[in-house]
Amino acid sequence: MTDETLPILYVPDPRLRKKARPVSTGDADAVRALAPRMLATMYAAPGIGLAAPQVGSDLRLIVVDVGGKEAPAPMVLVNPEIIAASREMEVREEGCLSLPGQYADVERPARIQLRWLELDGTKREAEADGLLGVCLQHEIDHLNGVLFVDHLSALKRNMLLRKLAKELKARESRD
Repeated sequence: MTDETLPILYVPDPRLRKKARPVSTGDADAVRALAPRMLATMYAAPGIGLAAPQVGSDLRLIVVDVGGKEAPAPMVLVNPEIIAASREMEVREEGCLSLPGQYADVERPARIQLRWLELDGTKREAEADGLLGVCLQHEIDHLNGVLFVDHLSALKRNMLLRKLAKELKARESRD
């Protein structure tokens, strides 16, 4: 594990809206170097998930850890994809490291089935629900250029984005 962190991109950076490209075998070294830095960045933020586009990479790579400080359970998922989702929906408050300090209730499927590769190339498949399920859906959205605010009404989204722009501008003037 490294403690070398990466800068997190903030909305409205256009790189956050680009669809990430699948990781190929030629990307193995880049992914192995990027994953520990993404975990360090996520923990330092602090957050429970981070997608490669949030740190300026165009690779389909996410890291998550919903275990907390008492029981850390870091996961690195290469080319994750949701292969099934429940019809049952659930509403949870979400935030995002690329939209610091902004939170809103988001409705998502209560359970998902997903498939991904481990860093060593091992294929995995699992079901996820609760906080882990929401976190994985949120991070996979990032790989597709989708932000949690895109799940909100236009009115709520615009209010939240205006508030964020104002806060980031105030932060810049202090720095």
